[in-house]
Parts: sequence; C-alpha cells; structure tokens
Amino acid sequence: MSKSIQLEQMQLGVCYYPEHWPESIWEDDFRRMRELHMSVIRVGEFAWSIFEPEEDVFRFDFFDRVLDLANKYDLQVIMGTPTATPPAWLTQRYPEVLNVSQEGIIYTHGARRHYNYSSPKYRELCARITRKMAEHYKDHPAVVGWQIDNELNCEINVFYAEADHQAFREWLKAKYGSLTQLNKAWGAVFWNQTYSAWEQVHLTRPTVSESPNPHQALDEKRFISDNTISFAKLQADIIREEAPDHWITTNGMFGHLDSHELTDQMLDFFSYDSYPQFSTIFPGTEENPLLDRAWSLNLSSSRSVSPNFCVMEQQSGPGGWVNRIEMASPRPGQMRLWTYQSILHGADMLLYFRWRTATVGTEIYWHGINDYHNRPNRRIQEAGQVGQELAAIGEAIAGTKYQAEVAILRDYDNLWDGELDKWHGPLTGMSERGWFKQLQHLHIPVDVLYLRSDSTVEELLVYQTLIYPHPAIMTKETAELLTGFAEQGGKIIFGARTGYKNKHGHCLMSPLPGPAAGLCGITVEDFTLIKGTVPAARLKWTDSSEATVLRTEAFNDILKVEDPDVEIVAVYASEYYEGKPALTKRNVGLGEAWYYGAAFSEPVVEELIRYLGLKSLVEQWLVLPAQVELGIRSSEYTDYIFLLNYGNNSEEIGLNQETKELLSGEMLNQSVQLPPYGVKILIKKKTEVAQ
Repeated sequence: MSKSIQLEQMQLGVCYYPEHWPESIWEDDFRRMRELHMSVIRVGEFAWSIFEPEEDVFRFDFFDRVLDLANKYDLQVIMGTPTATPPAWLTQRYPEVLNVSQEGIIYTHGARRHYNYSSPKYRELCARITRKMAEHYKDHPAVVGWQIDNELNCEINVFYAEADHQAFREWLKAKYGSLTQLNKAWGAVFWNQTYSAWEQVHLTRPTVSESPNPHQALDEKRFISDNTISFAKLQADIIREEAPDHWITTNGMFGHLDSHELTDQMLDFFSYDSYPQFSTIFPGTEENPLLDRAWSLNLSSSRSVSPNFCVMEQQSGPGGWVNRIEMASPRPGQMRLWTYQSILHGADMLLYFRWRTATVGTEIYWHGINDYHNRPNRRIQEAGQVGQELAAIGEAIAGTKYQAEVAILRDYDNLWDGELDKWHGPLTGMSERGWFKQLQHLHIPVDVLYLRSDSTVEELLVYQTLIYPHPAIMTKETAELLTGFAEQGGKIIFGARTGYKNKHGHCLMSPLPGPAAGLCGITVEDFTLIKGTVPAARLKWTDSSEATVLRTEAFNDILKVEDPDVEIVAVYASEYYEGKPALTKRNVGLGEAWYYGAAFSEPVVEELIRYLGLKSLVEQWLVLPAQVELGIRSSEYTDYIFLLNYGNNSEEIGLNQETKELLSGEMLNQSVQLPPYGVKILIKKKTEVAQ
C-alpha cells in the first residue's frame, strides 16, 4: 500500500544552512521567506560537527537559536540527521567506517558519503547522534518531521569495505542457508568458482576483463539495497521511539536501493530531489530530445512510491560543483515551470534548493534563489510568484491524484541485472524513452509502476495498458499475474528479450519467452543482437500494402506463432528472416497480449499507439501542440488539467468550450496563448468532463 504525504494545503519552503551564514542575517532571511509565502525549511543534514564537535560532547545551542527564530516566524522545520557527512574526528579515530573502492582504495575524509553502511562502529555513532537529536528536539514547536541521512546511495552506490564483505556473507547465509545452495544460485560450477568455505565469498572484486560472475553481481545489488534500508531503519526506529509525533522521510531515488521497500518499512512518505537541468546537460544522442521535460519520467517514478510526495530539493538556479556539473542559468520562467512540473506529478510539499548560493565549498556554483550578494533577482521574483499562487490554490490541489490509464512497468531485479548484462539492459532505457516521448507528444498521461512480490491484479487493473519493455528476468508468478490482468481486460505489451532468465539470472532451458510464452502464444525461433556491421531489419505492417521505412532497433527476436488465435501485426521486411513475425497480438480473455521482437523506437511506438487505440484524455475539448506537456490531478469532483510549455516560444491552445483557469481565475474560450515556459491549470468538473 503506497504511503503519501498528508496535507490539507500545499507547502512551499527552502533548504537553509544557518551554519554557512552570520547569525546577524538569519532573522532577515526568515522574514523574507515568509514574504515569499514559504512555510517550511530543512536544516541540519550536514552539521554533525556542530551537534557533536568532539566525540560524546553534544551541543545544541546553535540550532536551538535557529529553531527558536524559525518558530518566531511561523516556519516549520524538517530536521536532517547529519549522517551523510561524518566529522573529521570520527573518520580519523575510526577509519574502519570509511568506504572502499572495488580496487581496495579507501575513500578519505573531505567530501560526502565516504562511509559504509556495514561498519558496526559507524552504526553505533549514527544511532547515538540520532537519539541525542531526537531527544532534544522532540518537543520543539517548530519541528514537524525528520529527513533520514541525505540522498542515500547518491554519489556512490557500491561498498567494498571489509565490513561490507562480512555483512554480505551474513546476508547470503540468511538467504541461501548453505554453500551448496549458494553455489547453485551463482552457477559457481562455471569457471571453477565453487566455494568450499564462507571465508572465500566476497562482494565482486576486480577480475580479468572486468567481468564478475553475473549472478553474484545481481545478489550484490540486492544486498546493498537491504543493507541501506537496514542502516536507515536504525535511525527511523529511534526517531519513532523518541519523537512519535513527528513524521519521517528521506530524499532521493538512487541506484541499488529499493525505494518502495524503504518507504514501506519505515517512512511516512517518500521525498525526491528534482533537478530537471540534468536532462539538458546530458541529452544523449537521440533526435529532438525531451530535455528538461524528460524529468517528468523521474517524477513519475517517485509518484510510484508515494502518489503524493515531497520534493525536498527543487532546482532553483544553475547547478555546479567546482569541478563538474556545469549548467547554464535557467531562462526566465523555467524555475517556475519546473516547480509546476513537480507539482503536476504529485509533489504536495516542495522546498527549493537552496535559500542562498554558498560562498565556500565544493558547491559554490550550485545556485540558490538568492545570489551571493543577497539582492533581489529574477529567481526571487519567480519564487515569490509561485508562493503567492500556491497560497491561493494550494488547498484545492493538495491531495489530488495524478490520472493515467497507461503505465510503464519496471522491477528492481531487471534494472539491476541490466546494469551488467549488455544483451538486455541497454534496451530498457531506449524503449522507455521511445514510449514516454511519444505518449508525451500525444498528450497521453503515463505512470511508472514497479512490479513487486505482493503486486495484485487489482492494482494493475487501475490501468488499461501496461508496457513491460524487456523483462529478461520473469518468474512464473509474474507471468500468472500479467495473465490475470489481461484476462480481465488489460492490454500488456512486451519487447525483445522477455522471459529468458530466472530469479538468479540463469538462462532458462525452455523456449523463449519462457513464462510469457503461453500468455503471448509465441516462441522465439531465432534472434540476433543488432550491433556494429549487423543491420537492423525493416518492419512491415501486415494491414498495409505501402512500403515501410521503419527500422527495428537494438535486437531482433524472430517469432514463431504457437497459438491459432495469434494475429501477426507486423513482419520483418528485410534480412534473412524477412517475412517472419516481428509483432504479434493474442486475445486473452477480455484483454490482449502483444509481443514485439525488438526495442521500441519512437516511430514504432507511434504506430502501436494507433493500433492500441490509446487516446488523450482531453482530445474531445483541447487542441494541444506537441511542445506542451499535459497532465491531470484529480479530486473526487474536479479535474485540474496542467499545461506546461517547455519551449522558448509561445504556443496556441485550442478549446472548444469555455473553461476557467485556476492560476488567473480567467475564463478561457476558443484560443489562448501559452507563453514561453508558461503554465496554465484548467478546471473541469467531473460532470463536464463526462459530457
């Protein structure tokens, strides 16, 4: 069951670092925050040496003054446990807490996240500082909640300290029970890797050709996730005990961490850090990339954990470290646009990062809403506009849910296995981009849904169509779940390399696509990777006599129909398998199962959307250009239709009935211009939408 933030009014805030600034300016900072309609700040997550300047010596007077002043200005405070940056006295005295690279190089003091989660000493000291802080601040009137650590698994998500190897062995003992079962799960008979003593077992280590045992590598990622969750739970349990009236969250969605399990076990809701400009400085090689609009896919992933969540860090200016992450300044209007992008996708609490740009340290170019000089600027102006708008509309929007009839399916095992496996991992990103981009351009809202061991058919039936691009690892239980979804009216779409591995990552000794073969009514009689000089086959739709120029991408499964009810929708139109099935559909109960023998490109997705009959939820009354993102947040009686223009030119919106706009209160009809980086929220009562 998803956990969401529970607010009756949307909240706007900012990350604040009083330890960076003279105390003489704090009050002016808090006064100006309130003028911008901000009501919440986050503090403390990098301040361990202020709370505990030397071992077992605790001082709270500094942050007591901060919190008392915040309370004077009716600012709520989120306290961060400061365990993402251990102090110098700690790492000097207890070097065993430091993380180690796979090559055995110790990461020394001086940055952040240089510790390991497994060190008993580090856990002991983290538990102590967490308890001391919780005891001290549990009754402070300004404190409403806690952020555990900061961005777990950010910067680095692999751990190879001696304590990690030891913890991995204990985890494996609990999982497999014996070396016999471990050797079987890891296929250790291959290349003479069989283990005869637990002391021989390690996390992956440097190997010839940098090619570790793939089954060991998959278990390593599962262990890292469980170990990270255990580290966070240590703190969460203490806060629950000492400060039961405060909520608990943590921020970020990073690698080798099951954020769903993390939230289920210990959080009240999930928080995300939204930096859309990362999509623009690493745009990839695709034609006409979505750029900052692509960040909506990440926000959709966060929404899969908590339908209503917190954005603990919202980009407010150009980002940059002294040695990397060079970003241009957001254009006028972009900061506000990115704010509403987060709100559209489920954020009910949002804090800008940061109040003022740091003058010292690694992040002196990671700009806040205030510049170094503290004078008015356009980012302050935009923040003030957002604050004023949310003060007016926040009660209406808070708690409303994003609406989608289509979902992209993911699961952690395939994501983690695909990091090493070049025969299926790269296909997933390509296909997800192809689907997401086309659905965006056609204004068809889409969710991201993670399949989990306790997923039910009822949860899937919220959607009409599910896209599960390349689930190489598939269990019999997953296939049965998806069959149940199709039988009750759902449409499920698979891509190449589906169902050829078991839960350990072993290739199955059965016809592909393994457990999904019966559901799809096909097998894979041959296949080829498309790479280097090997050309991609062209694709021809069987209901069209016109020549096609569409290419299949990345991989080709050559299909064989095994069920007479299977319809061949497209065939390969070139290569040695010309004329063989490439895309099939099978009616399953009230629904359908589709199989496409390649990665999904944008042109292929565009045609598939037509075949599937997917439509925009607003196509009957809104005409939208491709440049504008459409999304809907709904209450019981009202739909709020968000329109976000990601371009630097104005776009025309067509309406065939008069509609009220939420931010301005204006009545719109026929045609309206959406300015560059502009935002509009249209109001439609459910009875109107149904007409």
